[in-house]
Amino acid sequence: MKGKAKDRIAVLLKEHIDLVPHDPKWAEQYAEVETVLKRVLPRMLAQRIAHIGSTAIPGISAKPIIDVQVEVSDMERVKEDVVPLMEEEGYEFIWRPTIGDAAPFYAWFIKRDEHGERAVHVHVVEPGQASVNRLIFRDYLCNHPEEASRYEALKLDLVKRYPNDRGEYTKHKTKFVKQILSKARKEKMRR
Repeated sequence: MKGKAKDRIAVLLKEHIDLVPHDPKWAEQYAEVETVLKRVLPRMLAQRIAHIGSTAIPGISAKPIIDVQVEVSDMERVKEDVVPLMEEEGYEFIWRPTIGDAAPFYAWFIKRDEHGERAVHVHVVEPGQASVNRLIFRDYLCNHPEEASRYEALKLDLVKRYPNDRGEYTKHKTKFVKQILSKARKEKMRR
């Protein structure tokens, strides 16, 4: 990863974390973002657009940032064609690694509100197990409110412990996420 992107990610990881109660308007905000993406993205590039993250799970507190995952067929085309279009829509672009400092990389777009706070994250990725897992996790929590409540309690605890360290906040959610993915797979096998 190049120095400028690495430095920018380091700054972003230190931004304060705010969790707020669930807002039913998040679904509407996602729909608006999806409409823009469908208009902006070149035809046949996007294979799936999905609302991910905690704002997609009814009833739980979340960072008030709409997370959108876009699976695409050609990441080179994203760099060449999509980045300028998204920047015209007011998004900041960062080419970032999925984990750590190494490949695979993905296109991360951030849009801020009128106060400079993050409002939307668009994660443009190649299809794969990681993108499928985000959808499985979301769907499982949507269908199992007791697990969603456990996830919310964990996040509320973590934000107290790591209010300005998004890396640690995210890292400490990993065990829970893996447990949910395991439960979801077992449940699917029983059907």
